Amino acid sequence: MSGTMKINILSLILIISMVASVACSKQNDTSGVNADVEAETQTDGKAEADTGAESGDGTEQTGSESRGYTVLAEKLLIPWAIAFDGDTVYISERAGSIVKIEEGAVTRQPVRLKKNTKNEGEGGFLGFVLAPDFAKTRQAYAYHSYEESASILNRIVLLEEKDDGWEEVKAYIENIPGSYIHDGGRMAIGPDNHLYITTGDAGIRELPQDRNSLAGKILRMTLDGKIPADNPFPNSYVYSYGHRNSQGIDWNDEGIMYSSEHGPSGTPGGHDELNVIEPGGNYGWPNIIGDEQGEGMTTPIYHTGDEAIAPSGIAIDSENRILVAALRGQKLFRYDPKDKTMEALLEHEGRLRDVKIHNGKIYVITNNTDGRGNPSEGDDRLLVLK
Repeated sequence: MSGTMKINILSLILIISMVASVACSKQNDTSGVNADVEAETQTDGKAEADTGAESGDGTEQTGSESRGYTVLAEKLLIPWAIAFDGDTVYISERAGSIVKIEEGAVTRQPVRLKKNTKNEGEGGFLGFVLAPDFAKTRQAYAYHSYEESASILNRIVLLEEKDDGWEEVKAYIENIPGSYIHDGGRMAIGPDNHLYITTGDAGIRELPQDRNSLAGKILRMTLDGKIPADNPFPNSYVYSYGHRNSQGIDWNDEGIMYSSEHGPSGTPGGHDELNVIEPGGNYGWPNIIGDEQGEGMTTPIYHTGDEAIAPSGIAIDSENRILVAALRGQKLFRYDPKDKTMEALLEHEGRLRDVKIHNGKIYVITNNTDGRGNPSEGDDRLLVLK
């Protein structure tokens, strides 16, 4: 081979190497358009999908650390209520199932009811709370919508967890007025070891002021489904009335009961409320809203004025501040009754349905798959704030 040919071949190899080096350098360069896209993705207000969260391995999703939370579970189907058995988490889903998150495993459990869940509008399989002796009995209480004689109704049932899901043991109350809207549905066990349940007005304005109707009320019963002897109205489950659509109840460390409530839409709109609940209290709907007063009626300790946030689940922290999961407001708020201030703790995650405090941590579920939100790839999600 001649010397000239050798030089030409070496030159060709050198040129090819230089081209490859430049191409590799451009591929690894993130300082231009690609970097801008990456930054936009991380700050667009939507959580990145956590590939490990569904299997429960605790992998934190991209960008969640900077937002101050981890993702414990994702791809939930319209979740509604959070409950705890030690470190095991249960979440009700509106279509009629329960998600169990235990030691890193996420399981969707079927719920076998004697009357099928009616998952429509704001109704479905809603409130869910474990019995105090759940470790022994495996029993829980649930509130769900159903259809009968072309009417939407709600019922309160006792459930029991089996190896292959949940089964209804008995119904405590049936025929609670329901509708496509305003079904209430929050359940909680109070400091007095009684079960409290919120019901909506079912879109019928006359019912909340009718103490013979179970609509637009907060109900109170014993854990075996009976009317407590000290309820404010004889032979009635009604604990308070005049509610439009309450979806949150909790107690502070002094035993004071609070509730959240959706105000009216339209004009005037907004006037979502936080109330201190007293036995036998009349909270005014539909006769008064906001700061309006009526004889024998209680005004809220806080309302949103003309702004609507659609408050759902609430939880009270160790300093007696009220955490509020907001649907339309798309934030986790914290209200301090002492100085009457409301601040946002979490935002940019879409609609929020429930919040709980457990072992010093705040748990929140998003509700972007409920037909009114804009779900991201991982929605809906259970978030644990740091």
